[in-house]
Amino acid sequence: AAFLTPIVKRLKKGGFRVSLFSDPDPDWVAAARDTGADRIELYTGPYGSYHTDSAKAAKELERLGKTADAALAAGLQVNAGHDLVVSNLPALARRIPALAEVSIGHGLTADALEYGMAGTVGRFLKACGW
Repeated sequence: AAFLTPIVKRLKKGGFRVSLFSDPDPDWVAAARDTGADRIELYTGPYGSYHTDSAKAAKELERLGKTADAALAAGLQVNAGHDLVVSNLPALARRIPALAEVSIGHGLTADALEYGMAGTVGRFLKACGW
């Protein structure tokens, strides 16, 4: 991750907030912090794909939670994204109540076709507890 440090520094000098995309791995958090990044965004793809297997989903949710805990303890904010939908967001938001942002583009767009944009945004905000 050391190669990212000068890139992060340059972006922050330009006034940008920097978030690094990460698999859920608490051991990686210190390296992310050492780059000078402001946040990490946890990759939630496997969590999203386990919607029919509650045991796998619970195990992945715990990995995400432990990584978020480590990130918060290291002074980083936490985002999450990939395959997040209204049905799996509540458990994620309960396990990581300090989520700063979630990336839900595809799920939101697909639901908006059925429920309209305003209704869909409301459903997603409610699912996050926001």
